[in-house]
Amino acid sequence: MKRNIVIAVVTAAALVGGGTATALAVSGDDDRGASVARAEARAGDDDGRDDDRDDRNEDRDDRDDRGEDRSDDRGDDRDERAVSGDVTAAEALAAALKHTPGTAVAAELDDGAWEVDVLGDDDGWHSVQVDPGSGKVLGASADDEDDAREVRAALKGSSVTAGEAARAAAGKGVVTSVELDDDDRGWEAETRASGGGERDWRVDLGSGKVTADRGDSDDD
Repeated sequence: MKRNIVIAVVTAAALVGGGTATALAVSGDDDRGASVARAEARAGDDDGRDDDRDDRNEDRDDRDDRGEDRSDDRGDDRDERAVSGDVTAAEALAAALKHTPGTAVAAELDDGAWEVDVLGDDDGWHSVQVDPGSGKVLGASADDEDDAREVRAALKGSSVTAGEAARAAAGKGVVTSVELDDDDRGWEAETRASGGGERDWRVDLGSGKVTADRGDSDDD
């Protein structure tokens, strides 16, 4: 009987870390040791590659989060600069009218820029964007609003413009918006105090007098 018998033992195991099935071929004690060493080396390589992939994915997630944080911070900084008084609502209205002649009926600090609504002499509506830091007009576009007649009727006989209303309301805080209320015939203004509190005001179309808005629970 031959003594040099090759015994082959094949073991298939699913490794938990990498999900790799390991085949172990045994042919004597020396072959068994070498095969085990090779299998363990391959498993180690697979685990190392998986760890590297996980690290790279985590790095990408961290970069994405940092990018979103920077974007949010830039938006907050733009709003804070505008509210700090670099370019006031009245100045933004004047810049918009110089670029697009007509009647300004609203101005609002929105997403880091002043948005000014202008009713043109031809009754066409225009939206003008003004930089809150420099006062430069960033762009203008036509709107398709159809309430020109109502706005003209509300402003008939009035002596206080949107810019004058913004300047009057500025005595109550930093003006962040001003717009015409063509139903109640008056200007509505919103101000922000240095502490961050917001207040709503009404400015009379004839006298320019500023009073607390009826919907505001605080007294003047």
